[in-house]
Amino acid sequence: MTAAAPEPKANMGQPVPRYDAVAKVTGRATYGSDMPLDNPAYAFLVTSAISKGRIDSFDLDDAKNVRGVIDIVTYENAPKLKESKLFSNGGYAGTTIQPLKSADIAHDGEIIAVVVAESYEAAREAANRVKVSYTAITPAASFDSPGTTKAAAKGQNAQFKEDPQVGDFARAFDEADVKLTASYETPTQHHNPMELFSTSCAWMGDNLVIYEPSQYVYGLKNGVAEQLGVDADKVRVVNPYVGGGFGSRGSMTPRTAIIAGIARRLNRPVKLVPTRDQGFTIATYRAETRHEIKLGASRDGKLVALKHEGAEISSRADPYCVGGTKTTTRLYACPNVDSLVSIVRADRNTPGFMRSPPEVPYLFALESAMDELAVKLNMDPVELRRVNDATNEPIGGKPYTSRALMACFDEAAKVFGWAQRSAAPKSMSDGDWLIGYGCAATCYPTQMAPSAARVRLQRDGRTRVEIAGHEIGTGAYTIIAQTASERLGVPLEKVSVFIGDSDLPPAPVAGGSNSTASTCSAVMMVCDQVRQRLFKALMPNESLTDKAKETVGIGQTPTTQAAKSDRPLDLEKAFDALGAGVVEEYGEWKPEGAPLDSFKAMHSGHARLVGGAAMKDKIAYAFGAEFVEVRVNRFTHEIRCPRLVGAFAAGRIMNPRTARSQLMGGLIWGMSSALLEATEIDERTARYVNDNLADYLVPVNADVPGVEVILLSEQDDHINPAGAKGLGELANVGTNAAICNAIYHATGQRIRKLPVRLENIEV
Repeated sequence: MTAAAPEPKANMGQPVPRYDAVAKVTGRATYGSDMPLDNPAYAFLVTSAISKGRIDSFDLDDAKNVRGVIDIVTYENAPKLKESKLFSNGGYAGTTIQPLKSADIAHDGEIIAVVVAESYEAAREAANRVKVSYTAITPAASFDSPGTTKAAAKGQNAQFKEDPQVGDFARAFDEADVKLTASYETPTQHHNPMELFSTSCAWMGDNLVIYEPSQYVYGLKNGVAEQLGVDADKVRVVNPYVGGGFGSRGSMTPRTAIIAGIARRLNRPVKLVPTRDQGFTIATYRAETRHEIKLGASRDGKLVALKHEGAEISSRADPYCVGGTKTTTRLYACPNVDSLVSIVRADRNTPGFMRSPPEVPYLFALESAMDELAVKLNMDPVELRRVNDATNEPIGGKPYTSRALMACFDEAAKVFGWAQRSAAPKSMSDGDWLIGYGCAATCYPTQMAPSAARVRLQRDGRTRVEIAGHEIGTGAYTIIAQTASERLGVPLEKVSVFIGDSDLPPAPVAGGSNSTASTCSAVMMVCDQVRQRLFKALMPNESLTDKAKETVGIGQTPTTQAAKSDRPLDLEKAFDALGAGVVEEYGEWKPEGAPLDSFKAMHSGHARLVGGAAMKDKIAYAFGAEFVEVRVNRFTHEIRCPRLVGAFAAGRIMNPRTARSQLMGGLIWGMSSALLEATEIDERTARYVNDNLADYLVPVNADVPGVEVILLSEQDDHINPAGAKGLGELANVGTNAAICNAIYHATGQRIRKLPVRLENIEV
């Protein structure tokens, strides 16, 4: 067969169907708790009924009398584990609160016992019979609770390195023609992925296999090895499919090493499938935030002063924060900027990454404030953003690698029909329904991390790609297969992809929308190495170009011309010349600006994400614009959202079909974050109230009748070999602000606290 040379980079790949579609719809896709185990025991968690205090005693007699109970593990007899640092402070753990370590209780729903039995039903029954006596202490639940502490995030959290500032904000704001000061709030929210937070552990001698839904198999492998005090090479994590993550599976869990320790003690595989309500406290969540925005502008709408102060809830133990001011202070042109992020410690479980962790809460504040400023200026909100569009970010003056924000606004406005909007609040209606139009910008940093891959090409074109990436529902199998197919010039149906296994070449955490850029860049490079070997065998006397030579070595960055010949590569002749039937290559790729220890860190499960605002000479973001229509019933105050329209520019779109699905889901989730989602907290007890899918509200089809996604062409040759920007987390940013801006247009009422529900509306 003949393999054509790779085509030059284009900004849209082919919209091929999902690689894993048939496996998923036929039930062949195997998830963590589906993995077969030899004679497993079943674990069930007992979690704390108080949020702060101590366990005085356990009464386990009734529980032990349940037929089939093997063991009940508490802090008194639990396997001893080593400490692990917080993920955002250079460790592996999503929380440093270690269950079963002592009698102390740090938060509601903390794991206080594990019942192990011959069946799931027996373990559950026995767990329900465990009786616990506590000494409770009044907890601090949230911002306004007595006993919380507040301090600047900078200096506490290693990933939060700056409070961006430039110019003289105080003077500029004082002298501004038009001023706005406003406060905003976002609630606690939980991920609730479809797949529960299961863990299965099996020992084979000194070797441990963990079957667990994870967004970072190398991080989990190394983190559990550290906690157990074993060699990381003795631990393997397997999860070919993950039933949703949204950040909740990005770091090591507090349960995994416990289950592994119990399995080692019993010398028997142990399977844990927690309940939905337990997932609210044994995993992470999006913390509630508060913001104060101050904007100063000249009468023509140009920003002269911007200040963003944000505060976030975290646990007593961990200084977790997302710190979205690194984005909000750089989105628009403004010569005088100030910011501060603070962490408020309460008696809660540690928060963690949740889709678009910094941008969803922080852009809600900024984009709502921009709409309020537009009203003060009597200016169209789109034009206000146009006046303040920027080619260089204001803090360091670095140019954007590409920025199509206003192109997105123009395209989305045209499709949405923004020109038909009557600007005055309460001026549009349809019978009993007040109609409002709103818009907001969205953006997300282009992040990348070191990644490795192995590619095996056979004479007949069959290709095997191995990389320890993650299929969390975003289409990773598909775009990795497409990348190899396009780069090698072989049919897509001949490409097999193997991911989700820590025995494969390492890949970064599937978070921060870095996976496509990172894994596809690595696969491109290794495919180029395969082609180089074949070209060299076929044409041994033909010298390589300087550009091609740059890409042969491990760790180098491939270019569009790498390993390219003007002539198609004849595989039959190339393999004959090589004297072999197969070519296999391994390579490790790292993005520009990655630290010197990147490859070592990659193998040890430490993320080294670069890009976004942290680039040395440039700044890289994907952009979009979102427009919404809301309808508010003037009598019942019901809120409906019949239309969501988003236009997005994110570099090369590897697969428009999977990209469109991601963006559509993001828009719907953004609407949900505005109108539905909130984890309710009992302020007296610091306990979650609606820890289930009956009371935790999520959207259904009837809530979103119309969703339209527009993909803009964008070429960006400065970011990575794939030319891809982060896409998965782009669309649910800004939607909450657009919804509230539309509610103001419909009702004349400004809502600054989420979620917005009918009891909040005054018409």
